[in-house]
Amino acid sequence: MIKKACSLCILAVFALSFSVKAEAYHPLITDDTGTQGKGNSQIEVQAEFSRDSSKQEGAATKSKSSSFSAIYSYGLTENLDIITLGFPYQLNRNYENGNLVEKSSGISDLSLEMKWRFYKKNGFSLAIKPFVTLPTGDDEKGLGSGRSTFGSYLIVTQELKHFDFHINLGYIRNENKLDEKNNLWHASAAAGAEVIKDIKLVANVGIEKNPDKLESTNPAFMLGGIVYSVSETMDITAGLKKSLNGPETDTSILFGIAWRF
Repeated sequence: MIKKACSLCILAVFALSFSVKAEAYHPLITDDTGTQGKGNSQIEVQAEFSRDSSKQEGAATKSKSSSFSAIYSYGLTENLDIITLGFPYQLNRNYENGNLVEKSSGISDLSLEMKWRFYKKNGFSLAIKPFVTLPTGDDEKGLGSGRSTFGSYLIVTQELKHFDFHINLGYIRNENKLDEKNNLWHASAAAGAEVIKDIKLVANVGIEKNPDKLESTNPAFMLGGIVYSVSETMDITAGLKKSLNGPETDTSILFGIAWRF
């Protein structure tokens, strides 16, 4: 599965070989090393709609979830951002044989992040992004982990003449009340290119350690999306995320608006 994901990412890079300007952008899961710059801010409003289905002991189960969040980023220095995820609202619905059996909604866990780009030369740059989550969601309703978690990502960005390429490697200390694994990892890669003026295509693949103690297969995904730059200060984004194996959520549709000031 990892070999398949890497092959898809390489194909995406070659398919997106056009002129590009590099910057952090939704709907990618993989982050880049871009920062806001000293005194600059960005507000992102994001929505995600997911569907997953399976068959268990003869019963057809289906789950649907919707999440909405507002993300504020501020440049403390040219190379250091502070990022706050505010108002992360989530709605979950579970069905069995077509009948609604469970429904929950509310605020999920709040996260606080920082991103520091500590190296940049000839289009190659490195950054780290440590984070902590706060148990603001109700874990009994499936809206949070019940405990504070923490971790960090290493971010690698390479900007070339015709495209940009990004890799993320992360560790997550998954403290929780859900009887999940505590030590998780993340690996993903992404590419993007501005195919015509103000229109950028993006592609993303990734894999993470499965937190389920009864599962040995790690969920893997692929994602394709588009970024439309309405102006120098505003982007509208959309993406489609698909599973590469059983543990990953079948399908997710992502939308976002980013405003820089």
